[in-house]
Amino acid sequence: MRPFAKRTRLCAVAVGLLAVTVGCTTRGSDAGQSAAGPDKKDVSSVKVAFVPGGPHPYFQPWKAAADQVKADFKVGGTVFDETSQWDQAKQNSALNSLASQGYNAMGIFGVSPTDINSTFTDLKAKGITVASLGSCPAGDKDEADFCLSTDVGEAAYKAAKTAIEAMNGTGKLVHLTGNNVDANTQRRIAGVQKAVDETGGKVSILTTIPDIDKDLQTAQKAVADLLSAQGNQIQGIVTTAYNPAVAAAAGVKSAGLPIKVVAIDDDATILAGIKDGSVAATIAQNPTGQAYVGGWALAQLATGACTMATPGTTVDSGSFVITKTNVDTYDTERKAKTTQLTEQFKSSVLKCS
Repeated sequence: MRPFAKRTRLCAVAVGLLAVTVGCTTRGSDAGQSAAGPDKKDVSSVKVAFVPGGPHPYFQPWKAAADQVKADFKVGGTVFDETSQWDQAKQNSALNSLASQGYNAMGIFGVSPTDINSTFTDLKAKGITVASLGSCPAGDKDEADFCLSTDVGEAAYKAAKTAIEAMNGTGKLVHLTGNNVDANTQRRIAGVQKAVDETGGKVSILTTIPDIDKDLQTAQKAVADLLSAQGNQIQGIVTTAYNPAVAAAAGVKSAGLPIKVVAIDDDATILAGIKDGSVAATIAQNPTGQAYVGGWALAQLATGACTMATPGTTVDSGSFVITKTNVDTYDTERKAKTTQLTEQFKSSVLKCS
């Protein structure tokens, strides 16, 4: 997944509301000076870097969450660095630069899921606490302390099931998605296929179009070409990447075709489409929760207040179906999930003294 200013403002409110829950005193939950003991560092010695693979609208809520992590947990500093330009070598250089500036806890969305484990290993050898945020490495092993990410296969399955329901359970479905070599894309493709297989042949996939999440212009051209060539054959479109979702919502509405669109994420264009009926639904993710809870957990680990119960654990940060019935209230569910994630980390993901 390569996963708008309006949503960032909402997320800043959300993290502020969450501060009371995350900051409450439970065993090992204080990230302030009281957590420091003979074998523990003061939290002011922890500097947390949030490093996506490059610029993308999905990560913009991480900025507000990073600021809130600093304000709520009194860490020594936070930074949001999106300079990697979707190049793993450039990301490695950015991470090494941040390490030289004293950042000793990092939440990272790796550019290359197949190579990022070696980056995690190198950083941990330097004494840096590492979390995989927003995307887990390919394969079964994660060299980061933990991964906090959307279960992308499950989210894609939810999206496809919702699209099939909107199609009245029959017809041809198109899947628009991201980088084909990304392990997350393959998980999404499998999730959509699972939902289609469950129809017993009543729904089929007309085509899957990957590699169109580079930017909005790329996605818009792909959607325009698709609708021009095959628009009258399509009953539903499911999108599992941000830019294709925005492009599909606008393209289908402009074309006036009776295609049921199920999108991903909660861009303003998509939410407006749900309200006016041109978009059937979308699947919201929880980038704010990833950065806020991830930043808190990184501080706990970096101070020595906690250790991982099982190193390399994967935790689903949540995905949420948004339709016309809950388009104005869905963020309440997302906030509740973030609160639940905090309690999950406290009770079972971390071991705290």
